[in-house]
Amino acid sequence: MTKNNVIPIDRYGYDFIPAEYLPKGENEYWLRNAQQAERFSKKPDDWRKLKPEEIEILLNNKNFCANWNDFLVCDPFDPALIRNSYFYGLIRIGTLRNVLLKHHDFCVPAGIRYSTLISCDVGDDSAIQNCAYVSNYIIGNNCILSEVNELQTTYHAKFGNGEIKESEQEDVRVWIDVMNEAGGRSILPFDNMIAADAYLWAAYRDDIALNKKLTEITQNQYGGVLGRYGIIGSNSVIKSCKIIKDTMMGDCTYIKGANKLKNITILSSADEPTQIGEGVEIVNGIVGYACNVFYGSKAVRFVMGRNCNLKYGARLIHSVLGDNSTVSCCEILNNLIFPVHEQHHNNSFLIASLIQGMSNMAAAATIGSNHNSRANDGEIQAKRGFWPGLAVSLKHTSVFASFIIIAKGDYPSEMNISLPFALVNNNVFKNRLEVLPAFYWMHNLYALERNSWKTKNRDKRKIKIQHIESDYLAPDTAEEIINALSLIENLLDEMGIKYSSQTPDDENYVREISCPGFEHSNRDQVIIKPIEAITSYRQMLRYYAIKTIIEYFDTHPDTDCRFLIELQSPSPSERIKNWTNFGGQIVPSDRIDELREDINAGKYKTWDEIHNVYNQWNDDYPLGRYCHAWAVLAYLAGTDSPIDIYTLRQEIESTFETRKWIDDLLYESRHKDFFNPFKQATFRNAQEMEQVLGKPEDNTFIRLYKTESENFIKKIERVLARLRK
Repeated sequence: MTKNNVIPIDRYGYDFIPAEYLPKGENEYWLRNAQQAERFSKKPDDWRKLKPEEIEILLNNKNFCANWNDFLVCDPFDPALIRNSYFYGLIRIGTLRNVLLKHHDFCVPAGIRYSTLISCDVGDDSAIQNCAYVSNYIIGNNCILSEVNELQTTYHAKFGNGEIKESEQEDVRVWIDVMNEAGGRSILPFDNMIAADAYLWAAYRDDIALNKKLTEITQNQYGGVLGRYGIIGSNSVIKSCKIIKDTMMGDCTYIKGANKLKNITILSSADEPTQIGEGVEIVNGIVGYACNVFYGSKAVRFVMGRNCNLKYGARLIHSVLGDNSTVSCCEILNNLIFPVHEQHHNNSFLIASLIQGMSNMAAAATIGSNHNSRANDGEIQAKRGFWPGLAVSLKHTSVFASFIIIAKGDYPSEMNISLPFALVNNNVFKNRLEVLPAFYWMHNLYALERNSWKTKNRDKRKIKIQHIESDYLAPDTAEEIINALSLIENLLDEMGIKYSSQTPDDENYVREISCPGFEHSNRDQVIIKPIEAITSYRQMLRYYAIKTIIEYFDTHPDTDCRFLIELQSPSPSERIKNWTNFGGQIVPSDRIDELREDINAGKYKTWDEIHNVYNQWNDDYPLGRYCHAWAVLAYLAGTDSPIDIYTLRQEIESTFETRKWIDDLLYESRHKDFFNPFKQATFRNAQEMEQVLGKPEDNTFIRLYKTESENFIKKIERVLARLRK
């Protein structure tokens, strides 16, 4: 058992920084003063000592101070507003007037009552009541602290950042074991980390020099000297909480009823306030701007991006959660999750995975849980749009292409599904794995389009550091489609079958083909409807290419059309290359390789400089995507020569029909659901059903998509008019 230290009573509130770690010529308040000046623009000379009559009023109000010479205030100062409180160390109080502070229905007078403050700065017109222990904090203006048992900062506080202080050994550094429970992809959290940073660090583990450099950059930017005070940003409210320790808070932070907050940074601002609710326990991590953590949720060794929700007892452990994600009830352990992830069910598990965003986890889904894996060193990697259905159980190690939907079932073996937009089915009756490529395009286009719409609609971030691609058809998915076409066509060639010779009326029409390699097993693995898949994939590529070209033409109305056409590479095949989903941002893979080389060479010293590179990629993305679209058109045409203006015009004209087909299919999907006799069975008549569910044409998404479609048609007409000149 560790014994309690016994120290002289006159040192209570002093010696926050051990003397041996003080810079030469500085006192223990040097860093506190620097933080005050940087955050609240106050200097030591802005406070004054108490007047004798003020001390008398404070004493009459049953206050105690170990040294009234170290109790400093600003004018105007009303000492009558401080009562029944204890003060130790250097105390500095800002303007204090007889005013009320109101947050929603909670209203308290400014001042300090029934509280103990130890070496703290309190901002203008703040209210502190019934706080038993407040130590080494800089409290902003107009803050409310009420009924907090313990609020303190230690001299070695790191506030959730993966740093070590000058006095510490490496073994105290806090790592996050993303993607793999065995810890082979560990990263360090820091307070402006985004999913792209985590991916850069965790995914390229063969680049040993890179990992060392990123550790060095993080340590240099966030580590170093001892003695930083905790900060509570202005207009924050903290009430009815138990333990808050080594926690940094931004402006307008709202914390109500939390059990324990330790070694974390809560990013918050007036435009993007963050809220922490009842029963929450959060340790070792970063809570992003505009986040909500409520109702008994737990988070340990984590980073939450902007505009995330953690609710209803959810557990987030050793994980990075990307922007605009919502997690309720479930358990998430050892994951790297890109922006826009939805997981709402009490009995779902997501363990040891890389999920690349626009994803949704159904109830009872156990993705990568230990009960179906021989060891804890496996991984699940799923690209954009991952959607495991009800009660899906997957085994490590498995890999999934973009926009994969997995039908209900216990999948007995590891899988590698490289066909995007596919339905995966475990057919227990035939004891085989079935994959239907391009399923979404053929049978569930409503869900596909709605997913893209939701991705944009749920992005409430005021500041968008992480760039997010919301379109299901982008360079990354287009390249996956091209690879999938090659796979299916090669399988047909091996069978002596030509895609072009197949017609549905032919008695030898191919309805399924064998494709070993999808699953680590000896049972049958088949591709369903391979001919329809090829047709659909080619339609998707054509639609992606023409839509991209139309958008680029329309956003450059003053640029000569022939110049825009000449931007395509002399050899379009040069544009067919790998693209990477880099934290939600789609980037040519070779640009990432260049960044890694530059980091290793010492070109970038901070994460802010690395983020500037991401911003440059985003600026370059429209042109890169545009050139890639031309290459896709050339691929579809079977040529390595540039596409001429006449061919382009024909392709654009054909897009009218494609867009109309999509519009009709979306409406038909809702119309079919609406008139399903089983859906009608719970209603007495059509009028009741209409009042409860509304009409298909009144569906919010359908109406918005109709408007978007009308705007797209106008773009087509504008571009065609330019091309006909």
